[in-house]
This record gives sequence, C-alpha cells and structure tokens, in this order.
Amino acid sequence: MSLVNANNLVKTYRAGDIEVQAIKGVDFAIERSSFVSFVGPSGSGKTTLLNMIGCLDHPTSGKLTVLDTDISTLGRREAAEFRGKHLGFVFQDFNLIPVLSAYENIEYPLLMVQSWPAEKRSQRILTLLEAVGMKDQGGKRPDQLSGGQKQRVAVARALVTNPELVLADEPTANLDHATAMRIIELMKSMRDEYGTTFVFSTHDPKIMAEAEVTFTLEDGRLQGNSNAEEVSHA
Repeated sequence: MSLVNANNLVKTYRAGDIEVQAIKGVDFAIERSSFVSFVGPSGSGKTTLLNMIGCLDHPTSGKLTVLDTDISTLGRREAAEFRGKHLGFVFQDFNLIPVLSAYENIEYPLLMVQSWPAEKRSQRILTLLEAVGMKDQGGKRPDQLSGGQKQRVAVARALVTNPELVLADEPTANLDHATAMRIIELMKSMRDEYGTTFVFSTHDPKIMAEAEVTFTLEDGRLQGNSNAEEVSHA
C-alpha cells in the first residue's frame, strides 16, 4: 500500500459566515521512498495539503491515510505522538530556536517525543551534523549561521528521529541557486541512504525538475501529475 493515500479529500474553512473550500475533492497516492512535489500558484492549496498530511489539520471530508492511519481519527495528543514518531518537517523560514545551538536544535525533537539516552542522542546528532556538512558548526547559534547552514540544520533536525516521511514547505525559497541545489542533493542522498519519503510544497523549478512525481494544484483542485522526465522535457 502507498505511504499516503487521499480519496475525495476536501478541506473547508469558515471565516465568519463565509465558507472557503481550500481543497476540493482531490485524489492522490504517494509511494514509499519517493521524492514528490506539490506545485501551483499561491492560494492553490499546497500548504493546506501538507498540513493535513502532517497531521497539523484534519480533512473536512473524504479520507486521508498516512502510514495506514486514518488522519481524521486522531485526537490532538494522538496526532502529536504520530508526528513525533513518524514525521519530520522542514519549514520555509527554518524555525530554528534562536537561543539553542545547531546541535541543540537538532536534539530538540528527541527530547520532546522520544526517551533516547544521552549517548544515543549524541551519536545520532553528530552523525547527522557530519552528513549535512555541519560537523564543525554544532556549537553555533542560528544568528551565527548563513541561510544555507540554517537550512542544513533544519534538514538534520527533520531527520533526527528517523522519520518515514519528511514534509518540506518551500524549503529553498530563501536560498541562492547554488545553496538550493546543495540542499536538494542533500535531501536526495538522505532519501537514498535512509529510505525517507520527501514531499514538498514549492514554486521552485529546481525541485520540480528533481521530483520523481509532481502534482499540480490550482484553486484547490488537482490538475494532474507528471514524472521527472516529463517535467524536464516540458
């Protein structure tokens, strides 16, 4: 079975007496260990979809299963436990904690959701710092790091709990071309090494070109999908 399955998925928000349908009956599947992007103009529903896949929001109707779990059945505490156990997040603005070092930012999810002994935590963090090219930067705080270095720390933090699925919302939006390409290659190498599935919300053609499958959203509807070869020849 696919890692993520959506069937006639609908998400509606209410703003006073006004009802806004952000997602309008979409169907899609995401396979394990894949590199997938959701693309479309601002307001098309990309972030809303990522929030639902990430158990940060519930569907209004339809069915969404992630790792064989029906997301709509999870209460707040169950959703938090599910995220901590199975999911990682990479945010557009990094969302690093300013007062913590790079090492401590990566360690934070382990302290919050898993009872890892200190020695095991340290080994895991040092392994990831080296993997993202930040071996000698672990003691620096976010304000001492470049944008690309912050994003590398954010990727390491997303991977520290060995998640099966990483969700990345515009992960290259604040990066120059060379740094963005390094981050993309880093995430692909992590996928190859750990079998992690990466799902992106993006406007970035660099990610679209690297994604194995690209889903196009417009006004809350899925307009179609294409594979990497089709995108590169478009």
